[in-house]
Amino acid sequence: MNVSIPRRRILAGGFAAAALPATARAQAKPIRIGVLTDMVGVYSANAGPGSVAGTRLAIEDFAKLHPDVKVELVSADLQLKPDVAVGIAGDWLDNQGVDLITDVPLSSAAFAIGDMVKAKNKAAIFTGGASAAITGAHCGPNHLHWAYDTWSMPHAVVDATVKQGGDTWFFITADYAFGHALESDAANFVTGAGGRVLGQATAPFPGTTDFSSHLVQAKASGAKVIGFANGGDDTVNCIKQSAEFGIQKGGQKIAGLLFLIHDVHGVGLTAAQGVLLTEPFYWNMNDGTRAFAKRYAVLMPDTVPGSVHAAQYSATMHYLKACVAVGVDKAKASGLAAIEQMKATPTDDPLYGKGLVRKDGRVIHNMYLFEVKSPAQSKEPWDFYTLKRTVPAAEAFRPIDQGGCDFAKW
Repeated sequence: MNVSIPRRRILAGGFAAAALPATARAQAKPIRIGVLTDMVGVYSANAGPGSVAGTRLAIEDFAKLHPDVKVELVSADLQLKPDVAVGIAGDWLDNQGVDLITDVPLSSAAFAIGDMVKAKNKAAIFTGGASAAITGAHCGPNHLHWAYDTWSMPHAVVDATVKQGGDTWFFITADYAFGHALESDAANFVTGAGGRVLGQATAPFPGTTDFSSHLVQAKASGAKVIGFANGGDDTVNCIKQSAEFGIQKGGQKIAGLLFLIHDVHGVGLTAAQGVLLTEPFYWNMNDGTRAFAKRYAVLMPDTVPGSVHAAQYSATMHYLKACVAVGVDKAKASGLAAIEQMKATPTDDPLYGKGLVRKDGRVIHNMYLFEVKSPAQSKEPWDFYTLKRTVPAAEAFRPIDQGGCDFAKW
């Protein structure tokens, strides 16, 4: 069943139930999934309406397998404000019957919501929030972390860059939990590979669009590599402005430590060509990812799914299958029961492949080191990446004993 839903309805949210079979509508207590995302801010291209679309496609496929189980979808814009995100999440859990909160592309909000779902015995799966502390110091039994994090994303990029001679680094860092975590993890990889960190400059988040003063510091440092410990439009602006300052032409390399396909599109291949990056998903990897991209394009024309959008599909399907396995009523009554079932069952889908959910809540799967193509190498729209290396799941994420998750030691 392919149901075309206009983008304006994706933005509005709360539409999924109408598309489900009549048998599902008769169910008294639906499973309710809330996508809490950034609809219009700096992370909206990487998450945003596309996250809602990815979730919607998972619900659509689940309905084919279990037409008797009713699933509803709601969505909201967290406005990149932790207090707004926490307020929406609390209302959803207390008053709107939401059982699972997903996405949350703001790590500080993810920390608080992780505590909230534990206290209320609901569930959360973070695909947009990137801090590795989500399954480290801020781990919890009622939430999982899908897609990527601040350990897995810079890991392969830093290693490859240092091996190519980029052994001195300067960081431009978004001044909040995610940015500092990304810089810290990347800096550890630099020093661990025998390199040195020469300095860093922090930029207020959100709201910084002019990075000229930060780039001047980075250029003056003489570092061989400038690492952007930010994401979304901030990374796009940094790379564009670094080209304007002649940084790349001057011989310094740039590294987008969390640089995703929609960021590459925002920068353009002329400026982004040759940049190394890590992603867990690429729409043009295989037949399964291309088929998903084709369906996604019906809901989101003129674009392709990114890693978070695919993670929303993968995570939602795994969660819904867990709800059926333990019983819908039990899963609604206990988010912990659903999460434990997810941990007991290996992951396997056409987008993220085979993986597993660790005790600390980190979902592990392969990651991929890509190089951005030149305009001449790109053969079709969104044909941006050349695969350089597959990082096996066992190597791709921080070892569980290094994360500081207390309950994972039980």
